[in-house]
Amino acid sequence: MSVQSNLLNIRKHIPDNVDLVCVSKFHPNESILDAYHAGERIFGESKVQELCTKYETLPKDIQWHFIGHLQSNKVKYIVPFVELIHAVDSIKLLSEIDKQAAKADRIVNCLLQVHIGEEETKFGFSPEEVTSALAEAREFKNVQIRGLMGMATFTEDSNQVKKEFRLLKSIFDKLKSESEYEFSVLSMGMSDDFRLAIEEGSTMVRIGSSIFGNRNYV
Repeated sequence: MSVQSNLLNIRKHIPDNVDLVCVSKFHPNESILDAYHAGERIFGESKVQELCTKYETLPKDIQWHFIGHLQSNKVKYIVPFVELIHAVDSIKLLSEIDKQAAKADRIVNCLLQVHIGEEETKFGFSPEEVTSALAEAREFKNVQIRGLMGMATFTEDSNQVKKEFRLLKSIFDKLKSESEYEFSVLSMGMSDDFRLAIEEGSTMVRIGSSIFGNRNYV
């Protein structure tokens, strides 16, 4: 199957009010251009060096999202151009984004990552911590918290996945109603579970292998 035919199939299941992030990490420019020529403009990367190289060599109307675990010492390289940073998992990281964004004279859109899955290896604020994290974020002038991001447990138990997505949606709704932030993005759902995520209220899904095929990790 080609990238364009994969996108046609996936687009059938994504309503107009849900944004698709084409997860292009470890895939070559040619594959990204296939998706670009099919009309896609939002692409997600998780390695800073790879993202910077692709930004330099691909069309400038692409909106680049950073979706991986971001180290504070790498923030300065992507802040000048990144559209959205998905996985802000500490106040330390948010502070560094704010500092580098001020230097670049930009306001950078961010999502707070909430740890909703059972795996200990996942990053993010606990559901209990995210409210205070949002309160602390108010002191930063060069970041805009646009919403939340989370990853469900990697399991075939769809009830568990739905329960975790439902938890994140309830946190999102509560914070949205209490906050002066313009909360509009709930980023949850990937290739294996994006349909469940959309059912539970996701506004942004991150899909890679179902579009581009298996990744080349070389």
